[in-house]
This record gives sequence, C-alpha cells and structure tokens, in this order.
Amino acid sequence: MDAFGATSARMPVAPLGEALSPHERTRFARHVILPGLGDEGQRRMRSARVLVVGAGGLGSPVLLYLAAAGVGRLTVVDDDVVDATNLQRQVVHGVEDVGRDKTASAVDALARLAPEVEVRPVAERLTAANVLELVADHHVVVDGADNFPTRYLVGDACARLGVPHVWGSVYQHDAQVSVWWAGVGPCYRCVFPTPPPPGAVPSCSTGGVLGASVGAVGSVMAEEVVKLLVGGGEPLVGRLLLHDAWRQEWSTIPVAADPHCVVCGVDADERAPLGIEEADASGAGFPGDGSAGDGSAGGGQVGMPALTASDLADRLRAREEGADDFVLVDVREPGERDVVVIPGALAVPLGEVRAHGREALAEVGDGIQVLVHCKTGARSAEAVERLRAEGVDAVDVTGGVLAWVRDVDPSQPTY
Repeated sequence: MDAFGATSARMPVAPLGEALSPHERTRFARHVILPGLGDEGQRRMRSARVLVVGAGGLGSPVLLYLAAAGVGRLTVVDDDVVDATNLQRQVVHGVEDVGRDKTASAVDALARLAPEVEVRPVAERLTAANVLELVADHHVVVDGADNFPTRYLVGDACARLGVPHVWGSVYQHDAQVSVWWAGVGPCYRCVFPTPPPPGAVPSCSTGGVLGASVGAVGSVMAEEVVKLLVGGGEPLVGRLLLHDAWRQEWSTIPVAADPHCVVCGVDADERAPLGIEEADASGAGFPGDGSAGDGSAGGGQVGMPALTASDLADRLRAREEGADDFVLVDVREPGERDVVVIPGALAVPLGEVRAHGREALAEVGDGIQVLVHCKTGARSAEAVERLRAEGVDAVDVTGGVLAWVRDVDPSQPTY
C-alpha cells in the first residue's frame, strides 16, 4: 500500500476534488469528454500534488503538460541555472532566462500557461535531509534528474514511502521510461541495484542528446503521471519502455520486484541511509535531461600536477618560440571537438587511455611532458592519474576547454 492508500496500479492515487466550475469545464473540455478520464479524472488532477525533480530536458515537457492538464500543485526541484546550451531541448525556458534559476524560469512559464496551477519552486539540491519530506507530501514523483546520486536518492525515498515514481532517461537518441512503485511492482533499486562503474555512462553534455527525444519521452512520462492520478489505463509498472528515435522503434521488456532488494525487499532496513555516496557515482551525468557537465566543475586531485588554462596559453606561446616542449592531449570525444578545440591538441579519447594507457600516446616520445585537458576537468584528471601510474609525466589542465574559452579565448563557442 502506498503512502496515500492505493493498493493497485489501476487505482487513482489522487483524491476526488470538488465539482468543476463552468470555466474549468470549458478549459478542460477535451479531458472531460475523454473516456477513462472524464469529469472525475479532471477533479482528481486538480486535487493532485506532483513533485518534479529537474526542470531540464525531461522536466520541461512534464511540467508544461501537467500544468496544461490542470494538475493542482506542481513542486519543481532544481538547483541549476539556465544555460544557453539548455535551450536546444529544455523548452520551458527561453533566451531571456539564461542565467536565471531554472525553478524561477519554470514558475514564470507555467504561470503564463496555467495561472490557476500552484507551482512551488525548490531551488536547492535534493539531499537525504530533505528528500523524504518532499516526497511524502506528493501523490506522484517524476524523476528527470541528470546524475546518479539524485536518481538513487529519489528512487530510495519513493520506495521507502511507497509513492509511485515516474522515471525516464535519454542519451543521444535512445531512451527508457518506467514507473517504479514498491509494493505494487519493482522499485528503481530492484532493477538497478547499483550504479555503473565511474565513467561507464557518458553524460549528455559529452555524448549529445536529440532535443526532440526528450520531448517525446517527457510526454510519455506526463502520460504515466495522468494515468496514476486518475487510475486509468495500464501504467508502466513492471515494464521498461525502450525507445530508439533513430530507428523510430518502441518496445517494452518486463521487469520484476526483487524480494531481496535492499530498499523494498523483505529484509530491507528502514533506518539505512538513502541513496548512494557521491564518490560511488563518479558525478557523471546519467542519461537524463542533459544539463549536467563533465562531472566536475574544476578538475585536478590533491597532489596531482596541474596548471590553469591561462598557464597553458603561456606555455603554448613559449612552445611556438622554441622555449618549451610538451604535448597537449584532448581526451574528449570527437563530437565535442567539432564544437570547440584548443589549438594544437592531440585527440586521444579517454576510452583509449583507459584501454591502452601510455600506449595510446604512440606519437609522444619518452620523457616529453603531457598536458591533458577535457571539457571541465573530470576526465582529464582520470587520464592524468592513469598515465602517471605508468610513468608518464602527465599534468592536468584544470577547468578544461570551458576554462580556455572563459579565460583565454572568449570568441570560441561552448557546449
């Protein structure tokens, strides 16, 4: 049984509200005449409370469609600000919102669309200290987060409280959607008990994401929310929906609850900490809304040789004059180099460094110092650590190519 008394995926989780006003019946007429939703379903949506984690690529269509549908209260949690690179897919924001809190931007957009909907912004990071209180106050939780710690935190909290959890992820043009619901079907941990190894899943900011795909998947997630609220149709409980936009294929595979799940299984400890440790998750963006960066705002580890982008510019000038000798290595993916490069960098993707170590640097002679950069610093730090373990004099360029654009060459684009 969930926190609001539902015992079946086909029972409405939102209570039946008061009668619709003439204005509401006009505004939501296409719902009122819709079989399976009708007047009663619309009243349930108006009384519903939905928590949306993330106002990015997936959160944008979810928020817009749920507000347009007349959901009574939407709480949106996001501690990020709007960036120009978000506008390719995060349609709840506009050009004039760049630099604003995403929650503030979303509130304004939804007010223009549906002023009668209460939208509560939470412009802070979701943590173990606040997640249970937020989840417990809502009938459905939507997870549009972009990192493993948040996803596991949301999944664990929903499972512990028995609140249905609508989840989606997009990477490039592939996507997954499901509804996790402990006690009715599997929770997130049942199917994904542990995060993948650090760096195994690249972020959308390094691998790209088709903007229309997050719109398609976010719309599916909004559909699942509506079905749960009104008790209609067959929600994706016990099924994982797969989408390949490039081939335009949709398919589902069955998933089941794990009786030994550490969060919702028979021996689960309700006093156990929620979520996963940040250090266990690499910080890399999980396929999701694509607003995460390279996994680190800076780069460089304690005791690791490093230099800034400005230092690199000085050394590049010195090399041109014959006063310095080193090799600059770019460990980003080819698509990233199509956007922006630091002149003279040798392309050696991190995957090659992982697979071959110093052998990946076949063009680099022994004893020559290697300066390594990526987008913001996380991948270069890993590459430097691996190369130094094999005897290479490797140095991390902290801040990566974004620092180069910010501090050295602002004429270059960013991503």
